Amino acid sequence: MCKTLKVSTSGYYNWLKLGPSKRWLKNQAISMHIKDIFEQSFESYGSPRIKVELENRGYYISRPRVARIMKANYLIARRHRKFRVTTDSNHKYPIAPNVLNQNFEVHRMNQVWVSDMTYIQTKQGWMYLTVIIDLFNRKVVGWAMSDNLSTGDTIIPAWNMAVKNNQITKELIFHSDRGTQYASYRFTNILKSHNGLVKQSMSRKGNCWDNAIAESFFKSLKVEWVYKHNYNQKKQAELSVFTWIETWYNKRRRHSSLGYKTINEFELEMCNQNVAA
Repeated sequence: MCKTLKVSTSGYYNWLKLGPSKRWLKNQAISMHIKDIFEQSFESYGSPRIKVELENRGYYISRPRVARIMKANYLIARRHRKFRVTTDSNHKYPIAPNVLNQNFEVHRMNQVWVSDMTYIQTKQGWMYLTVIIDLFNRKVVGWAMSDNLSTGDTIIPAWNMAVKNNQITKELIFHSDRGTQYASYRFTNILKSHNGLVKQSMSRKGNCWDNAIAESFFKSLKVEWVYKHNYNQKKQAELSVFTWIETWYNKRRRHSSLGYKTINEFELEMCNQNVAA
């Protein structure tokens, strides 16, 4: 074997005596942590997010090194897949102007909420998920799942959840697409009931970039979670989505838009800055 490896016999036995190097042992420990973080992220984290998680565990290494270790261990983050769009803008309800106009930078909670809907397939039929996201911290403040696309079972329960947990005391822009659920008098009257504090905004026709934050959320949900499951029952899908949103996305997931912080870490940082100011 020494001849094959082109090393001396004495060198080989010295290597056996010394054992693994400190760097090799450290790489093994880091590899184990990377695998653990990758699995806990439902195989969704790439090297930037894993690098931040490693730093929280006391391992400070470069992102390229994380990427090399991931590649060596065949850890490949799940990528985007197309999914169905729910928007039905063929209706006679009034269309709100595009007040948001792709201005996604906000300075406080409850300044801008964005909303959208998507399909989730089960063997019992389609389920429809409606979400409302606060642009400030990217938190899902309201959501609802239903087996139909009626206004009363989609955006209204999602809105009720959002306002139950968040008091609207200053002007709020509520942005969505032109879907019939958002434009219906039943929903727009609810928005108007908030003493003029809620200003409705709608995307331009056929322009997905106007609601890019909600689109990005659905991409993460589908790729990280939904596409990994085959739902037999609608209730199973509802519980699964609840688990992902409430225990992962809103609490533990690191968001690139928040500097790779969790929502809780970002809110704490903003609170400390306000106190210091």
